[in-house]
Amino acid sequence: MQYDFETYIDRRECGSIKWKLACKNGRSLPEGIVPFSIADMEFKNPPEVTAAMKDYLDHCIPGYTEPTEAYWKSVTGWMRRHHHWEVEQEAIMTVPGVVCALGFGIQAFTQPGDKVLIMTPVYMPFYEVISKNNRVIEESPLTLTEDGRYQIDFEDLRRRAMDPMVKLLILCNPHNPVGRVFTREELEKIGQICLEAGLYIISDEIHFDLIMPGHEHTVLAAISDALNDRTMTCTSPSKTFNLAGMQLSNIVIHNRAMRKRFREVMARQNIKSCNALSYVACQAAYDDGEKWLEELLQVLDKNRQIVEDYIDSEMPLVKVTPLEGTYLLWLDFRRVCRDGRRLEALMNENGLFMDEGYLFGRAGEGFERMMLACPSGVIRRAMPLMKRVYDQLIK
Repeated sequence: MQYDFETYIDRRECGSIKWKLACKNGRSLPEGIVPFSIADMEFKNPPEVTAAMKDYLDHCIPGYTEPTEAYWKSVTGWMRRHHHWEVEQEAIMTVPGVVCALGFGIQAFTQPGDKVLIMTPVYMPFYEVISKNNRVIEESPLTLTEDGRYQIDFEDLRRRAMDPMVKLLILCNPHNPVGRVFTREELEKIGQICLEAGLYIISDEIHFDLIMPGHEHTVLAAISDALNDRTMTCTSPSKTFNLAGMQLSNIVIHNRAMRKRFREVMARQNIKSCNALSYVACQAAYDDGEKWLEELLQVLDKNRQIVEDYIDSEMPLVKVTPLEGTYLLWLDFRRVCRDGRRLEALMNENGLFMDEGYLFGRAGEGFERMMLACPSGVIRRAMPLMKRVYDQLIK
């Protein structure tokens, strides 16, 4: 490979949140192991992005900055090339992160006391951003089939969407944590339900570049003019290129009235721009990062296969949810342990730190979410530690 995906980087002294959490209370990580929890990568960044930021600091002043014409061209070009999605520059707003944008969207398109519909188990900040904005969480649980694949219960989704108190659906696609990439047919059904119910849609598509072989991502808003007119789409280079700390998202709203309401919420929070280096990093990633992403996807698929093969051979009572998108593997330990706290304690005692399934809602109890974006050697060193946990559970 052209790029380095094998160097182990110790981030203990870098301010990394997940490394700090793993090492709190005097704990330590085993040699050569990383935290498999929070979804940022344990790889070196694309050198093209690093070089662009260094060049900027050498030649520019990182003062108050707004996107340049070159930036807009990079973002719209990426959407066109990678997602067959024509996005007008005026439809894009840069916001300091997708979770921040979710809060703004909830404030813009709903009122306190309204219900917001989500499909669970789902990314934990969805719950927080709804409740902390004084809205009511309405859950439509995904259905887990015999082959370990999650499906949408469309009858349940429709019934809940038709509740007059439900005003908004937040969709996660690719879905975090279960790894589904919803098909165009599924998205059309979701869209039709939302249109019939008169719901706004916030579509969190932050992982839309991280699609496993044999699967294809469809941008919800690109399906029809009607959906484009009701949807706020959340995108960012952060997951794709390991730039979460840049705090930048590109939020797309084509409907002018919706966009005006969203901008009004941003204005009340006095959010006017993102940081100067974030624009540089995003532009460099979208202009020069395609080859790096191509190799990254090969490494992620290899790591997925290592975990699946090991679990199939050594831990047959654990089920691996098929990974279609994201770099987050959803592991079902329920046949050996349904107590999420006990499972968490044993993992930690054996030097493994993942995101516990219960964090993603009641339906996640007994699951673990494992971050795969790290050197393959780290994955191989981690699997015997997981086997040790498994053996303790089946005694």
